[in-house]
Amino acid sequence: MPRAGLTPELVVAEAARLVDEQGWEALSLAAVAKRFGVAVPSLYKHVEGLPGLRSGIAVLAANEIGEAVQRAAVGRSGPDALRACADAYRAYAHAHPGRYVHLQRLPRMAAPDVKLDTDPVAVLAAVLRGFGITEDRSVHAVRALRSALHGFVDLEVQGGFGLPEDVDESFALLVEGFVRAYRDWPGNGDDGGAARGRRAD
Repeated sequence: MPRAGLTPELVVAEAARLVDEQGWEALSLAAVAKRFGVAVPSLYKHVEGLPGLRSGIAVLAANEIGEAVQRAAVGRSGPDALRACADAYRAYAHAHPGRYVHLQRLPRMAAPDVKLDTDPVAVLAAVLRGFGITEDRSVHAVRALRSALHGFVDLEVQGGFGLPEDVDESFALLVEGFVRAYRDWPGNGDDGGAARGRRAD
């Protein structure tokens, strides 16, 4: 690719492909420059060094996984939406392992003024409203779900499940546990939220 054809978006996209193929630790300016057939200094016109490149991948991954879970939720509500979003989250982590690692570092890597096109946290919060979880309890509920999904996916990718029982079934049971928990989430009160969650199933 000619040097004049480079853009920040192209550089970040190629870096994202590299980390998915070779692992997040393989990322370097030299490795990305080699894939474009340019010298390393050429990349500084488009990204602010390696930190800028990692931040760009994190933002890209956040938008992509946000779009994935949003698509999964379309036309669904309550338990069905939660199950679909959880499956989409897991599928993205498997399909893009290098990007997924960068995604977990987004809060401390991205600039404070970065605005996501599709915020995955906002999508999950919207799904949980279908369980009647109030806004003041939403942050805690989303944190719990993200922690569980990430913990499972990370253990799975790292080969942490060595027993013969089916991993897909384990994941489905994890999600069903949250479906039950969210139907009676602490702080929901008597506003009918739990009942709405049950009717959505």
